[in-house]
Amino acid sequence: MITVTGTGTGTGTGTGAPPGPGSGTGTGTAGAAVPAPTLAVGARRHLDASGLPPGVPRLALGPLAPALDAIAAHRARLGAAARVLVLASGDPGFFGIVRALAERFGPDALDVRPSVPSVALAFARAGLPWDDAAVVSAHGRDPRTALHVCLAHPKTAVLTGPGAGPAELGAALDRLGARRTLLVASALGGDRERLVRCSPGEAAARDWPGPVNVLLCLDPARTLAPAARTLAGPPAGPARWALPEREFAHRDEMVTKAEVRALALARLGPRLGDLVWDIGAGSGSVAVECARFGAAAVAVEKSAEAVELCRVNAAAHGVDVLTVHGTAPDALDGLPDPDAVFLGGGGADLPEIAARAARRVRRTVVVALAALERVPLAREALAGAGLAVDGVLLHASRLAPLPGGVRRLAPLNPVFLLWGDRPGPAGRHRPDQQGALS
Repeated sequence: MITVTGTGTGTGTGTGAPPGPGSGTGTGTAGAAVPAPTLAVGARRHLDASGLPPGVPRLALGPLAPALDAIAAHRARLGAAARVLVLASGDPGFFGIVRALAERFGPDALDVRPSVPSVALAFARAGLPWDDAAVVSAHGRDPRTALHVCLAHPKTAVLTGPGAGPAELGAALDRLGARRTLLVASALGGDRERLVRCSPGEAAARDWPGPVNVLLCLDPARTLAPAARTLAGPPAGPARWALPEREFAHRDEMVTKAEVRALALARLGPRLGDLVWDIGAGSGSVAVECARFGAAAVAVEKSAEAVELCRVNAAAHGVDVLTVHGTAPDALDGLPDPDAVFLGGGGADLPEIAARAARRVRRTVVVALAALERVPLAREALAGAGLAVDGVLLHASRLAPLPGGVRRLAPLNPVFLLWGDRPGPAGRHRPDQQGALS
C-alpha cells in the first residue's frame, strides 16, 4: 500500500507535521492509523518535520520520474510487506502527486489522506466563497495560462511556481492595466502564516521571500457570483454565440456580421486560458464573444470612439475586454503573445499587421476581408510566417419582410474569411508548455 498524506496546506508551505505511524489521524481508510512505513518519500522539509523513527529509509523528492522508479523497485523487492508513505502538501489530489502515483501504480494501490487545500484556506481568509472561482496551477506549467485566466475571470486562484510568483504575475497584470486586487498567501495554516493584499503594481515591486502558497486575483466589483451556483468553477460557455448585431453598440454598421463571426469563432476556438487579439476591433464584437467563451481578449482600435464602444459592449455582456487605443502594427508591440488573432480589414498596412500577428501567434490567425485585392496580400503574409492557410468566400442572405406578409432574401455583402493555422504540435494548445510572462 502507498499512503499519501497531506501535510500542512498548499504548495511549499513546510508547515504542519503529517500524521505519524499509529497516530490514528487523517481521513484515510476508515480513519485508520498510518501504518509504519518501510519507505518514506517527500520533499526534504516534509521529511524533516515528519517525526518518523530514524531507521525508516527516506527518499527526498527531486525529479518525479526517478522517485516513481524507486517506489516501484521498493515494492517489487518487499512485495506485500512494502508500506510506502508519501508526504505531500495540502490536498495531494488537487494538482498534486496523486495523479502521477495513480497513473503508475493504479488508484487501488493508494490510501490518500488529504489536509485542507491551500485554495480553500486562502478564500476563507479572504471571507469569500470559492465555488465560482477559477483555479489554475502555474507550478511547473506555462505561466501564461494563469495570466490569461486572471485577465478573463473576476475570481482566480493561482498555485504559484518558480517564474510565476506574485512579482511576475503582478508585473504582467500591471503592464496590461488590469484592474485587479491580489491577495498573496504564504505558509497558510501555520504559525508563520502571512496574507498580503496589494495591487498588481505593488506585487511587482516587492520582494517575496520563501515559497508562496496561493495567489488570489480578484476583481473587487465582481467577487461574488450574481446567484447561487450549481456547478463549481468558472461559468460554462455561452448557450449561444454569433449574437445579432443589435446586441452590440456600433456606429455606421461598423460591426462584424453574425454570419462572419460564427465561422471566425469556430476557427479561433477561444476558451479559458487563451489570449485572443481582436485587431481593428470596431465595436469589439469578436473580442466580446471570445471573452464570453472564457478567453482573455484584447481589442486594438485606432479610433477613440470605437475604443469606448468596445468598453460599453464588454460591460453590457458582463465580460472583461482589455482595450488598446493605438494603430496596428505598432500597437501590438507591448502585448503578450496571443493564442489566436482576429484581424478585421487592415487597410494599406494589412500585410505587415497580418505578418506580425502570424509570427507571434501560437495557434491561429483569422482575417476578414471585403476587398478582393487584399486577399492575396493577406494569404501571402500568413503563409510567409509559416502558417497553413485556407479560406472561404461567405455569401449570406437573410429573410426580410415584404408587403402582404411574405418575405424575400436580402443579401449581405460577400466577405472573404482567411485563416492560418500553426502546423504541428506548436499549433495545439499546450497548458503544460513552458513560457515566459514577459
